[in-house]
Amino acid sequence: MSIRVRRTTIGLAAAGTLLVATGCGAADMTKQSSPYANAKGAKTVTLSVQSWVGAQSNIAVAEYLLKHELGYRVDTVQVDEVPAWDALSQGRVDAIMEDWGHPDQEQRYVKDKKTIVNGGGLGVTGHIGWFVPTYFAEQHPDVTNWKNLNKYASQLRTAESGGKGQLLDGSPSYVTNDKALVDNLKLKYQVVFSGSEAAQITQIKQFAKARKPFLTYWYQPQWLFKKVPMTEVKLPAYKDGCDADPKKVACAYPKTPLQKYLNADFSKSGGKAAQFLKNFKWTTEDQNEVSLLIADKKMSPDEAAKKWIDEHESTWRAWLPK
Repeated sequence: MSIRVRRTTIGLAAAGTLLVATGCGAADMTKQSSPYANAKGAKTVTLSVQSWVGAQSNIAVAEYLLKHELGYRVDTVQVDEVPAWDALSQGRVDAIMEDWGHPDQEQRYVKDKKTIVNGGGLGVTGHIGWFVPTYFAEQHPDVTNWKNLNKYASQLRTAESGGKGQLLDGSPSYVTNDKALVDNLKLKYQVVFSGSEAAQITQIKQFAKARKPFLTYWYQPQWLFKKVPMTEVKLPAYKDGCDADPKKVACAYPKTPLQKYLNADFSKSGGKAAQFLKNFKWTTEDQNEVSLLIADKKMSPDEAAKKWIDEHESTWRAWLPK
C-alpha cells in the first residue's frame, strides 16, 4: 500500500488562494481538468495540488518561477492522491510534484502503460510516525517505546476515545496503518479522526497550550514541529515487505524519498516547463520555510513563494533550463 494515501484537505484558510477546488474529501478530478492540461504547443502547465501545506509549498514556488521566469500560464487543480495518478495518466494534469509512494499506480502507469514517467526526486525525505509532545516524553522517557504505550493509555484518554487512549489521526480518507497497528500490537487505544490536517493541527496546538499529553499520527517534513516540538514513538522496526498486508502490518512506517511524476507526453513535449519541473529539487528546510509562511504566518502561497525566491536565488537559478 501507499504509505501516504493520506492527507486530504488542510482547509482553505491554511492553503490561502493556491487551491482552485474542493474541501474535505476532494472530488475525483479525473472527470474534470483544466482545458490547458497537456495542450500541445500551448505555453501552459497544469499541476496537481495535494492538500497538505508542504505539497502546496512546492507548487507555490514552481508556479511563481514558471510564470515570472519562464513565461508560462500555470493552472492548478486539487486531486486526491490515487485519482491524481489517473488524471496524470490521462493528461488531465501535467505533473505531480510530491508523491509519497504508490507502488500499484507506479506499476500500472509507469512500468506497464508507460503513460507516466518519474520526474526525479524532490530532495525531501518523508516519514510518517506516531508522536508525543516532547514535554511529555521528557517527563516519561519510556513512552517513546511502543511497548510502554499501554502504561499511559489512561493519561491519553479523551471523551472521543472512550475508555481507551486516543491516537489522533487526520481525515478518515487518509489510508494509514494505524488501526491495524493498534490491533496487531495489542494496544489499548482508539484511532480518532480529527477530520482534516487543519483540524488535527488545531487539536495538537490546543493540547500543547494546555500542556496536556497526546499521541498523534504525524509526519515529516512538517512546519508544526517548530511550533510544537514532538518526539517519535519507536514502533517495531520497518523491514521490506512488513507492510505488504494492510491487515497484518505490525511495523513502523518507512522513510520515503519523495518523488515527482510527469505525464509521459508532457515530459517529451513540455519544453522548458517539463525540464524545469525535472530540475526542481530542494531541501526539507526549504520546504518548511515556505510552509511556515503559509500556514503559520498566514501569507498567501504567492507571497510566501516570492519571499523564499527573493532569498534563495542561488538555489532556484539552477533549476532553470539552459
